[in-house]
Amino acid sequence: MRVLVTGHSGYIGTVLVPVLRAAGHDVVGLDTGFYAGCGLPRQLEPIPELQKDIRDVEPADLAGVDAVAHLAALCNDPLGNLDADLTLEINYRATVRLAHLARAAGVRRFLFASSCSMYGTGSEDGFLTEDASLRPLTPYAESKVRAEEDLSRLADHDFSPVFLRNATAYGVSPRLRADVVLNNLVGWAHTTGKVRILSDGMSWRPIVHVEDIAHAFLACLESPREAIHNRAFNVGVNAENYRVRELAQIVQKVVPGATVEYAGQNNPDPRSYRVDFTRIQQELPAFKPTWTARAGAEQLYRAMQVHALNSETFHGPRFVRLAQIRQLMADGAVDGRLRWTKASVAA
Repeated sequence: MRVLVTGHSGYIGTVLVPVLRAAGHDVVGLDTGFYAGCGLPRQLEPIPELQKDIRDVEPADLAGVDAVAHLAALCNDPLGNLDADLTLEINYRATVRLAHLARAAGVRRFLFASSCSMYGTGSEDGFLTEDASLRPLTPYAESKVRAEEDLSRLADHDFSPVFLRNATAYGVSPRLRADVVLNNLVGWAHTTGKVRILSDGMSWRPIVHVEDIAHAFLACLESPREAIHNRAFNVGVNAENYRVRELAQIVQKVVPGATVEYAGQNNPDPRSYRVDFTRIQQELPAFKPTWTARAGAEQLYRAMQVHALNSETFHGPRFVRLAQIRQLMADGAVDGRLRWTKASVAA
């Protein structure tokens, strides 16, 4: 298939694109370029691409496209909290507009990168299936809920949206991030010797390796239509639900000499949920996740050693999405609506 990957230059996108190409698909990228130069100094294989804001997609951009893998978004709670309306504009309204254009252009599958964060809080309810109540606690999570609702209404006999509710991602990527939980804990341990937790560590988080997310997208792309049409799939593994303090203990075992530090011991995180991943395991047999938190922590630690990451670098704009956006704004490269300025375009 010819697949348009939005956000192809991001944390997940730079892992997804090679997976799709290795499977024989023709990939076109679309990305506004906020994170160019971020992450690890690794050469990316070039593909046809459009440097374009997701809010500015035109019908011609979708000509000849069979499927869209829609990753582009303000990508986590801290970044989403920067401006709640802007988060809805990009993550919700621009997503729905893109889907309308895709359906009109004859795109048959629309793979939407959603999130388990929409469950919000529900650890007391046991393991949450795709039919559980949605309790978004942040603008980011709300944007995903509203996008799913509107995309679902567009489904018809030709257009099949599918909602990949990813657990919290982790693992090495060319566009490595420090602002997701396991990556962050390994980064603290590597650069300071302390596994630093900013809460009491009791909240539950399901986690999934970025490579397993990529293979979930591939499975949704290639599975029979009736298996994925207008359906949600929690993306992860049942055994990979952890309390944050359990992740810290894993990291402590991986990084020699590291100690666990509770910097917010009296600050419980209200975002706490355990997620059931049975549906994707049973109904999309092509999805075969291979990673565990321990293996991911070891992979991250090796990469940080190889690239000699230090504390200043790891917690700066190169690896933290909110810090990068704030840097672009401070430099005058983007305005308050996250539009590239004339000065930055001219440069």
